[in-house]
Amino acid sequence: MVIPNRQEDVVLDTGTENPHTPRRTPDVIAETLIAEIRRGTFPPESPLPTERDLCERFSASRPTVREALAQLQMRGYATAGAGKRPRATLPSIATVLKGTGDLIREVLGDAESGAHLEQMRQFIETGAAREAAKRADNIQLAKLQTALEQNFQAIGTTDFAPTDIAFHRALVSVVGNPVILTLHDMFVSSMIAHRPPTKDATRYDRIAYDEHREIYQAILDGDVVAATDVMDRHLARSYRARLKAPELTPDSTSRTTH
Repeated sequence: MVIPNRQEDVVLDTGTENPHTPRRTPDVIAETLIAEIRRGTFPPESPLPTERDLCERFSASRPTVREALAQLQMRGYATAGAGKRPRATLPSIATVLKGTGDLIREVLGDAESGAHLEQMRQFIETGAAREAAKRADNIQLAKLQTALEQNFQAIGTTDFAPTDIAFHRALVSVVGNPVILTLHDMFVSSMIAHRPPTKDATRYDRIAYDEHREIYQAILDGDVVAATDVMDRHLARSYRARLKAPELTPDSTSRTTH
């Protein structure tokens, strides 16, 4: 039986610079487990102790232990599936950025979050277009061409969005930076999936494809200025085309119908 500790939210930790600085029990549990994972007490992919075992070890309640385990997952030291015990792991770029990305979405409002992420995407992809025009090799150009052809074949179908993402991903891949590619993978799919539908999807698809084709041609020609400019205009137009129009007042509506 686990006896909840009423004082468990604050613990004196003499391992800090100030021995009298209070620390929350979830933080202490998380730091202890992280140190053990780093030392190899729990090798990567090995199961961590059960919640019950951790409660007994640290004289803590289940909510406190669960908060500590959530910290481990957020910091990349644990993975967990539905109904499965958490397993030890070591942080990677992907896991750290994933946790950060989820927090960003929670902190920012929907509209503001979308605008900030679109701006981030614009910086990443205009830079990627510039770099691709400078130094894309034959294999990278071939992959970009294949993605473009698949995008063309998908015009007017539900496959257009995935092929749109694939084209942009092939372009970002040219940079060869795993941090940039991870950021792109994390946000772009989510952004495109949550965009409102357009009234004429086929027309929109054709416009987007033609801009993709211009970007590809500029990269193929090694035209840095054109590649950057077309990508910048493409992303700006794509975002603004999906912004919801402001509501009209009743008087404005009557004037537009006469």
